[in-house]
Amino acid sequence: MKKSSYLFTGIAILLSHIMCAVVAYNYRDMLCAIEHGGYSAPARMAFLYALPFAVAIAVCIVLAVKCHKKIKK
Repeated sequence: MKKSSYLFTGIAILLSHIMCAVVAYNYRDMLCAIEHGGYSAPARMAFLYALPFAVAIAVCIVLAVKCHKKIKK
């Protein structure tokens, strides 16, 4: 269970880093498209890409905590 706890913690950290990269890329892309491509949606719509990552990170954290609690028992 100790390995599982570390695995889920590592996955949560990795997902948070990937989320930052994806959202930053899409935000920059949206700003460029608004200026040059004529998009009408605001650039803050790029932050919607963070929602699935946030859910996955929360699930990984919950699983890591549950595995850690099973180790303590």
